[in-house]
Amino acid sequence: MTTATRPGYEDLPRLISLMTGDDKHLAAAESTVDVLWVLYDRVLDVTPENFRDADRDRFLLSKGHGPMAYYAVLTAKGFVSEAELPTWSDVASRLGHHPDRRRLPGVEISSGSLGHGLPIAVGTALGLRAKGLFASQVVTLVGDAELDEGSNHEAIVVAARKGLDRLTTVVVDNSSSTQGWPGGIARRFEVEGWVTRTVSGRDHDALYEAFTTPHPGRPLAVVAVVEPKG
Repeated sequence: MTTATRPGYEDLPRLISLMTGDDKHLAAAESTVDVLWVLYDRVLDVTPENFRDADRDRFLLSKGHGPMAYYAVLTAKGFVSEAELPTWSDVASRLGHHPDRRRLPGVEISSGSLGHGLPIAVGTALGLRAKGLFASQVVTLVGDAELDEGSNHEAIVVAARKGLDRLTTVVVDNSSSTQGWPGGIARRFEVEGWVTRTVSGRDHDALYEAFTTPHPGRPLAVVAVVEPKG
């Protein structure tokens, strides 16, 4: 698939519609589509050509349940063939209800169980630092309800103490958390020393500006607030 014939942002709803049978997670998946698009289209240095390079950027989808939007964006960027989408979740398909890094090029972690992505991202950032790969950035996407998992709070503390300035956490806030946080989601990161930005999860320019905010010596948390479409 050449760049000239690849689908664009306007094609994502059609691509998502090719994957049926997981209505339970459709809203959760759709809430991530704009964040994913901005990351892969304007921020991350990871392509079908360089995804095995040591100095590539890493994207870790912690919110791995209901990955239809993720697969649609990977299709638009040439990692996945559009012909695979209608057969997703079939036994022989590479596209499962949770992403599998062993089966799909460009997928960094097998995810879906809540609370794993951010701790793995911290370890990845530490590993890259140890190898002297200081240009590579690590971005992980978590859900607001997922932050209820204690493993995330431990990772938030460690990332700031270690000064992981190549790490960005995107929290897609679609008001699905049952507990919440005093002062809001961003405050939870700020008190530990993160740089934070809270923006609309539908505003591509605002997302891009937030993702490219300089944060030397400190990790970055972007809270992307999303109101369901329709």
